Amino acid sequence: MGKKLTVYMIDGTAYGPRFSEIGNWVGKAIYSPRASVNKIINRPEFDNPGVYCLKGDPTDDAFDEKIYIGEAENIKNRLKQHLSDPKKDFKELIFFVSKDELLTKTQIRYLESRMVQLALEAKTAQIDNGNSPSLPTLHEADISDMEYFLDQIKLILPVMGFKFLISSTVKHEDIIDSAKTDSNNETYFIKTKTFKAEMTETDQGYIVSKGSEAKKTLSNSCTETYINMRRKLVETEIMIDNKDKLIFAEDAVFSSPSAASNMILGRNSNGFTEWVNKDGLTFKEVQEKINN
Repeated sequence: MGKKLTVYMIDGTAYGPRFSEIGNWVGKAIYSPRASVNKIINRPEFDNPGVYCLKGDPTDDAFDEKIYIGEAENIKNRLKQHLSDPKKDFKELIFFVSKDELLTKTQIRYLESRMVQLALEAKTAQIDNGNSPSLPTLHEADISDMEYFLDQIKLILPVMGFKFLISSTVKHEDIIDSAKTDSNNETYFIKTKTFKAEMTETDQGYIVSKGSEAKKTLSNSCTETYINMRRKLVETEIMIDNKDKLIFAEDAVFSSPSAASNMILGRNSNGFTEWVNKDGLTFKEVQEKINN
């Protein structure tokens, strides 16, 4: 089922501050570049309790963004502290508040803890939190409400350019469920004399299966993008050392068949021709067959 997401550009520009709402959701998201915060900081939403994210440039080239996640009973006061703190070198921010009843301290602590947990599990961004905050105790009904609130946050974040909760791995049972519900979710293989790998095409992306094997070294033809991608996969232990090759310790999501085949083969490659299905047809041939 679809969802209606409204984005309002506060100053009428595509790159300026904006807020976002989802139909029938009590929450509201406010986004702003750091340079524009002082223009909107006196809006009433800033006086509410909420959870927020600061985004900056990573110090680790393996990641595209550095994220700090926090909570505050008064967003304005907390942001003023961060704006004057040289250690918080962020470029963009987003925060989430309730439009109706104010979120309680325990509720925003719950959201903060869950977001840090999910961000660390996603292994997509450099997380700047010094520690993972403990999960506070909530009544069962409150937990249900906050998990729903969190689901809406997860929908809005990528729309606003925050990708840190989009996981670089996926649960294997989710791949199986997705394949069962979509007949086009075909499985493809790469097999060489020394290693073999398996990839499934799903709505989430191109997923290399746990247990797939990859060439240990990268050739000189690999671009910096793929060198950093491999380093990130190794550092986050998605790919682990296994003597003369690397093994995928988890199911990993890639944006294209070629990105997946590059990580397997250790060189620039054309995933449309490298991946073949059980009948020996290349990914390209299968796509042409589907589209004709």
